Amino acid sequence: MPPARLAPNEARAIIRAAALKHKVSAAFVKSIMAAESDFCPGVVSDKGAIGLMQLMPETAQQFGVDPNIPAQNVDGGARYLKALITRYQKSRNWLPRVIAAYNAGPGVVDRYHGVPPYRETRAYVTRVLAYLRRFQREG
Repeated sequence: MPPARLAPNEARAIIRAAALKHKVSAAFVKSIMAAESDFCPGVVSDKGAIGLMQLMPETAQQFGVDPNIPAQNVDGGARYLKALITRYQKSRNWLPRVIAAYNAGPGVVDRYHGVPPYRETRAYVTRVLAYLRRFQREG
């Protein structure tokens, strides 16, 4: 049985609140959430990432959120995205770097001066960018 997904109106409200609070595009937050959990709050990855935005426990702790509470999970994810945007916004191709850093960590992105040559991370960047284009069109 597939994990339960968040109701679209609940997801929209949580995404909008976190996006406004942290000044990140709602379409971008939604794109990361779609790629990470497919809107399923109960998902835990084999690496231990938790919830809608697949926060690692250390990241959730760093941002003072409970990753098991959907609104807090998305708030922490949006805050982390904002930190990554701030870190890479002056770089060429900053958006793929932000997405890659969300997936593989900023240390890896810095070491490779961009998206690392990992198949998983490159596929993730492509998937998030496709979601982003779709969600921007949908408004």
